[in-house]
Amino acid sequence: MLATVSLFIGTRDAWTRAIHYDPPVAAVISAGYAGILVCGVLSLCVTGRRALGRVDAAVLGVALALAVCAYWLDHGGTDEGVLTAQAASEIVHGRPVYGSPWPWLFELPRVGLTRTMSGGGDYTYAYPPLAALLTAPVRLVVHSTAAATLVTTAALVAGTLALWRLLPAPWRSAATAVCLGFGLLPHYARAGYPALVAFALLVPVVVRWQDTGAGGRLGRRGLLRACCLGAACAAQQLAWAFAPFLLVGIHAVRRGDPVPGAARSARAVTARYAGVAALTCLVLNAYVALQGPRAWLGGMLLPFTQGAILHGQGLMGISYYFTSGSGRLDFYSYASLLLLLGLLAALALFVRRLGPALTVLPWLPFYLATRSQDGYYLLMTPLWLAAAVTVPTAALATAWQPALPRPLAGRRVRAAVAVGLVLPAALCATVAAASPPPLRMTLTPRFTEGSRHGITSLAVRAVNTTGARLTPHFASRTGQGASPWWPIRSGPPALGPHASASYVLRPPHGLYAVARGPHMPVRLIAVTDGPMTVTTALVPTRHRH
Repeated sequence: MLATVSLFIGTRDAWTRAIHYDPPVAAVISAGYAGILVCGVLSLCVTGRRALGRVDAAVLGVALALAVCAYWLDHGGTDEGVLTAQAASEIVHGRPVYGSPWPWLFELPRVGLTRTMSGGGDYTYAYPPLAALLTAPVRLVVHSTAAATLVTTAALVAGTLALWRLLPAPWRSAATAVCLGFGLLPHYARAGYPALVAFALLVPVVVRWQDTGAGGRLGRRGLLRACCLGAACAAQQLAWAFAPFLLVGIHAVRRGDPVPGAARSARAVTARYAGVAALTCLVLNAYVALQGPRAWLGGMLLPFTQGAILHGQGLMGISYYFTSGSGRLDFYSYASLLLLLGLLAALALFVRRLGPALTVLPWLPFYLATRSQDGYYLLMTPLWLAAAVTVPTAALATAWQPALPRPLAGRRVRAAVAVGLVLPAALCATVAAASPPPLRMTLTPRFTEGSRHGITSLAVRAVNTTGARLTPHFASRTGQGASPWWPIRSGPPALGPHASASYVLRPPHGLYAVARGPHMPVRLIAVTDGPMTVTTALVPTRHRH
């Protein structure tokens, strides 16, 4: 019933769009409504496991039909899909994928640019190559971004079918709801997110992961899982965050097997598993890596090195949305890394308790990062379900845990140890959030006269309150996103320690329109990249008489 109800979300919007632009698709969606209603009745009326299994299959069929209709109506993609389609085109024509900027792509609608704290933007491809390699043959037939969104939508369908099949029968409808219901993952698939390819590959890796290497041998299934993990790492960087947690879990479970030489066997089987995964990842990267090893490595690491502007729903919002800024934004990144290491250590020490949450733990560090958008979490939520259903606590009861000294064996002491492992991350995050902004800014806007009310220029008096040399770049913000950079018409490129200067800024398009009545507050942000800082000031948006 819950899976059936989840299919209503977003269906009306799809039907409304279809009735205007593609009536045959609207007819299919109308039939989908009938299917939802019938499945709702059957889910409450039928008895017996076999009959309920048929209803589960029917709900899945309706969900797949609605997902296909939604794709047919909207498959243009966003920046992820457009970049992947362009990368596939470069592969088809034998050109390098990494290190080549494609600025013209970001002039297209719905293609957002990732701006960097250095005052520029990232115009290159910053994902591992598997999604582009899969898109390349499709690009020969479909000469648009739809080639990339078709691959990611197919990956979502494949991952859903795999999860539905691998879960115990009573939980299969939950797979339908989590993967295709609520409209979340299908939306990202139509946008062209390569993470959906990684998700599909991680499904067989996660389901009953505690069985990997049982008996000291990987076997055919273990090798397949290792290959899937390596392929996922070649599809999107999110899999990199998950892999170490999985390896720690596998080693602990195998070392706890009641067989002679379990410790040596656990190390060997975990090493083989990691080796096969790494080899698979390298093989899938080989073609693009040989085109330019340095550019390829730079592209792989770009999300961690690009210094992207703040974005997301995480802890960095304290400095970006709720205070006037921070002079130590780098400490958010330190906190994210320290939390990752702390959680890995906590998993190793307390795997019997934390092991069931192994698929959720890797995403906690992203909450502390300067880029902490929800896409990092929700794209992998079906894996949470897979572990919750197939990895019960009882399956980890004999997993190996390092023996703590007797004085540390109490429950309260163990809790204190766990807190101590994440305390450095909390301290770094506190430093970042509590740090004052590095600049003190006074703003004086100049307005247009006449019918159009807006800002034509903005005078900024900035005082550097720190002992570091700062190179500020300016943008405006009314909500969660930042505008294009405001060009500096006059003013020094850098502010020395404890220096002050006057700047005159011009709006990106010559005029920043402001409503005369009630409107959202306009804020000017000044960011620097070395050190990484942000300062926010409210822009007066009304004439003063």
